[in-house]
Amino acid sequence: MDERTRRELLAGGLTVGLAGLAGCSSSGGDSGAGTPRATDTPTATPTAPTYDTSLTHDATAWSGYDPEWSAPTTNPEGEYTIKVLVENLDVPWDLSFVGDRLFITERTGRVRMYDSGTVSDIAAPRDAIDAGSVEPGSDDSSWFVKGGEGGTMGVAAHPNYPEPPLVYVYYTAQTGDGIENRLASLDASADDPAAHSEVLLTTPAANIHNGGRIGFGPANYLWVTTGDANDPDSAVDPASLAGKILRVTPDGEPAPDNPGFDAPEVYTMGHRNPQGIDWLPDATPIIDEHGPGPDEVNRLVAGEDYGWPEARRPESYADTDYHRPLASGAVPRTVWAPSGATFHDGDGPLAGRYLVGALAGQQLVAFTLTREGETPPLGETGVRYDADWLDDAYTATSHTLLTDELGRIRHVETGPDGALYAITSNRDGRAGEGFPRERDDVLVRITAA
Repeated sequence: MDERTRRELLAGGLTVGLAGLAGCSSSGGDSGAGTPRATDTPTATPTAPTYDTSLTHDATAWSGYDPEWSAPTTNPEGEYTIKVLVENLDVPWDLSFVGDRLFITERTGRVRMYDSGTVSDIAAPRDAIDAGSVEPGSDDSSWFVKGGEGGTMGVAAHPNYPEPPLVYVYYTAQTGDGIENRLASLDASADDPAAHSEVLLTTPAANIHNGGRIGFGPANYLWVTTGDANDPDSAVDPASLAGKILRVTPDGEPAPDNPGFDAPEVYTMGHRNPQGIDWLPDATPIIDEHGPGPDEVNRLVAGEDYGWPEARRPESYADTDYHRPLASGAVPRTVWAPSGATFHDGDGPLAGRYLVGALAGQQLVAFTLTREGETPPLGETGVRYDADWLDDAYTATSHTLLTDELGRIRHVETGPDGALYAITSNRDGRAGEGFPRERDDVLVRITAA
C-alpha cells in the first residue's frame, strides 16, 4: 500500500470489506524485552493540527438507547462457526471498529489496521514498550514475557471519526526511571501518527495489573479501566488513578458530572484489574475484573467503592457499603480470568448478552443480565448468580462456550455486520496445553452454526 492510499484510507476515503480479511497473515514484530522501539521517539515533535473534538454528552441521543430493553430468555449453548480472518498476530489486545474499518492493537507496541486482506501498520505509540511474545507454535511458557502484563492495550476511535481522525490508545511507556501507562490521542491521518500525538493523562504502571481497556460510552465520554499496578492500597486512594474506572472528555478532561473524588477523573474506585467494559441498552456500564480468587462482573454506579482490597468473598461484604458484584467466581468456585467484553447487539443466540473473553478459562463466557421476568435455562454449563449477597439489580446467568477451541480469548467485539469478532492472546506466555498454534494469534469471526 503506497503512502497516498494509506492516508486516504485513514481519512475515510476507502471502504474496508471485512470479507476480504479471510486468510490474511500478519507478520509479527520484535519479541524482545520491555523496551521502547527505536522509531518511537522522533527527534522533534511536529505541531499537531487542532481538531473539533466536541460531542453531545447525552445518553438518550445514543442510537442504541433503549431503556425498556429486556434480556433474552433462551439458552445460548449450541454450535458456533469460527472463521479465521487473520493469522500470526503478535499478542493482540483490543479492537475498534469504525464502520467496516478495524483498528487493532498488539501488546508488542503497534496500532494496526486491517482492510481487504491488507495489514497496515498505523503507529508505534511514542516510547511504548515492546512487551514481548513467544513464537507461534512454541512450547515455551512463562507466567510473564519480559514486558509483564503491560504494552499497547486499549484502542478506541473518536465517535465522529474520521472528522476528527483521532484514535485513542492506552499503552505502557518507558520513562527515564521506570514505566507509566498513558492515554494518548493519535492523528491517524498524519504521515507519522505517533509524532502527531497528545498524551491526555498518565496512570501508574507495573509488571502486573495495568487494566487497559478504553471505550466511548453512550454519552460520548471516554472510559478507562485501570488496575492497581501491584499496589492494592492505591485502589482505595481517592487521589490515585490506579484501581479505578475513569471517565473523561475526548480532550482528557474529567467528565463534568463525575462524582467528585480527589482525582476528578475517577468514576468508581476499589478495583483490582478490570479489563472489560461495555454498556447495556439503558446506558448502564458493566465491567469485568480479575480476582484473586473470585473474578467479578460489576454494575457501575458513580462514586461507589467496589471493595478491593478489603472485600472479595461473600462474608467480606457483610456490614459494609462496598458495592457488590453481579456475578462472582466465589460460589461456585470458578476461574475465568475475564478480559475484553462486549454487550452483543448483533445477531443470533448471543445477542442481548454481555460476552466476556476468558483467558485462564480459554473460553467465551456469556452473561445474561435479567432485570425482571424469566431467566434463561441453565442447560449443561449454566450458573445462576442469585445469592442474597450479590447486587440484585439484575440476576446474572452465565454459560461457557468455545472452551479450548481458540485458547485465551483476549477480547470480543460486535462487528458492523452483526457478527461477533474475537482475538486471542496465546503468545503471551500463559497459554494452556495445545496453544499457541502455528497460526496464533488470530482474529476470528464467530456466528451461529
